[in-house]
Amino acid sequence: MTWSIVARDHETGAIGIAVATRFFAAGALVPHIDPDAGALATQALTNPTYGARGLRLLRDGASAEDVVRGLTAPDPGASQRQLHVMDRTGSFAAHTGADCVGWCGHLIGDGFSVAGNMLTGPAVIDATAATFQAHALLPFARRLIEAMKAGEAAGGDKRGRQSAALVIHTTEDYPALSLRVDDHSDPLAELDRLERVSHERYVHFARFFATKADPVGGIDRDAINAAIAEAVAREAER
Repeated sequence: MTWSIVARDHETGAIGIAVATRFFAAGALVPHIDPDAGALATQALTNPTYGARGLRLLRDGASAEDVVRGLTAPDPGASQRQLHVMDRTGSFAAHTGADCVGWCGHLIGDGFSVAGNMLTGPAVIDATAATFQAHALLPFARRLIEAMKAGEAAGGDKRGRQSAALVIHTTEDYPALSLRVDDHSDPLAELDRLERVSHERYVHFARFFATKADPVGGIDRDAINAAIAEAVAREAER
């Protein structure tokens, strides 16, 4: 009932997941990221415990293949689950159960994986993957959104549209960007709009957040506001 992409940005090291589906609030259950350990997306007849359990395995140093095996092997419902995983080395592995509703399947590429079920056909994941590969010069968030929009243009979820989400982590435990569209007639278009709105202030303000390296962050409001205004002006000139 979903398709998603899990990816690492070769330029920055950021990890991102984007998902779209004809199901309510996919962003609440599908994407899971630990910037120090890896990421996974769990979908189809979703087992919500895969997220936390999979991240624990990744933190313990398990490979992507080991995580897939460790989650699906003891699960009597594994034939109806879909899962794709990236480990801390950037290796990927995926599982599409034999009883997932068609069309279903996955694809692993250089620095990303795409998986989907209840799709109109394989063109959905093929277009998602091809567009992600073709737009390496785009900012990471835009690259993920454009890839998902291409998948939708190729057919998307065969039941229609309802929710979409985008989560990106860089070096911190909190996300650099986390956008959710839980119930919308055109969720990817709304996700696209929200990402653009984030550049009006949020992404520039986020550069002053406290971090592991700097647990205070920026606290001079005048300096923060001046830097935001400058960044917004630069973007407007592009």
